[in-house]
Amino acid sequence: MKVTFVTSNEGKYREAKYIGERYGIEVEWLRKEYLEPQGNDLKEIAKKSAEILAEKIKKPFFIEDSGLFIPALRGFPGPYSSFVFKTIGNEGILKLMDGIEDRRAYFLAVIAFFDGKNVLTFEGRVDGKIATEIRGDKGFGFDPIFEYDGKTFAEMGDKKNEVSHRRRALEALFSYLNKLKI
Repeated sequence: MKVTFVTSNEGKYREAKYIGERYGIEVEWLRKEYLEPQGNDLKEIAKKSAEILAEKIKKPFFIEDSGLFIPALRGFPGPYSSFVFKTIGNEGILKLMDGIEDRRAYFLAVIAFFDGKNVLTFEGRVDGKIATEIRGDKGFGFDPIFEYDGKTFAEMGDKKNEVSHRRRALEALFSYLNKLKI
């Protein structure tokens, strides 16, 4: 089975391709940037983005959106993670967390899959905490400050992909697609 991943991020595509192979699914890449509607709900943003893209892309495809959620900051940056990273970065988040004891955080990934008629969503979540300093030299985005099982995602290197929120969402999608083959 083949499915198309619409993304401008080559790293995300490679991860999806690798995981898809484990499920016997060939992931094709449609390198495309697209405008995301703004909102407070990651699932609704992903779903709406897929619905807009479905008007132009007539075959089945999926997109992925993710965010970092920090309960002590009332879920911030959440669906605004990309913008927040570009504007204040890891240093800004650490500054906002200065003096806060509750450092719990989670990454949430939402995949919106257009099956040719409808948009379905699949989620993956990984819980951790915000580190007190930037650690690690691999990874992107908030990886150097998101700590999981004693290490930041940036310190984990490729092992991060074994536990990531994106992996969990991709596995949910690929499991669903495999059930369709029956």
